[in-house]
Amino acid sequence: MSHQPEQGALYLEVGQKRTFAGAIEWPGWCRGGHDEAAALEAFAAYHSRYARVLEAATISVDLPVDPAAFAVVERLDGNAATDFGAANIAPSADTRPFDDATYRRSEQILQACWRAFDGAIEAATGKELSKGPRGGGRDLTKLVRHVLGADASYMGRLAQKFRSDEGADPTGELARTREAMLAGLAAGACGEIPARGPRGGKFWTPRYFVRRVAWHTLDHTWELEDRIG
Repeated sequence: MSHQPEQGALYLEVGQKRTFAGAIEWPGWCRGGHDEAAALEAFAAYHSRYARVLEAATISVDLPVDPAAFAVVERLDGNAATDFGAANIAPSADTRPFDDATYRRSEQILQACWRAFDGAIEAATGKELSKGPRGGGRDLTKLVRHVLGADASYMGRLAQKFRSDEGADPTGELARTREAMLAGLAAGACGEIPARGPRGGKFWTPRYFVRRVAWHTLDHTWELEDRIG
């Protein structure tokens, strides 16, 4: 029988310049900082924001809010992507079997993240988004296209063939992409996703796919919310 991590179990992805702290049992709740302490502090600060995301899915978040109470059960070596600002390494817990019950819970969490992203898009529509300290930052259309492009690329890491239509209406394309994601995860629950591709490339596990999609979606959801002001 595979080990089931505690609800308060965390992992750290430690790069040379940046560290991420993520909740193993709660995909999407993952924040970064310049070191371990800063990552844990940022993680704790987003407790209420993550809880609000899941309220729509009627999922109760039962995790400690005191960083001193967090149980770090795994430390992972980061890479260049980690230092660039992307949570990029899968915890060992993501190799656990992906059964139908896990798929249903993953579906709930992903749909909650997507609703939060859609809400942020609606709130940002027609408004000027604040820029970063150097005047950077994507406008709303480019940000949505960025998320769509990332999601399409993630599908390939789940052994699914999917191509994003850059000329399509973003709202319709978001719906089409998400439908394909859930179909891919359903295939994962049925054991239809191989560990490696025909050329030997390693696919993501379904659990890590959910973790990566949820993190990326919420990272840009919260970016939009903060830039609206």
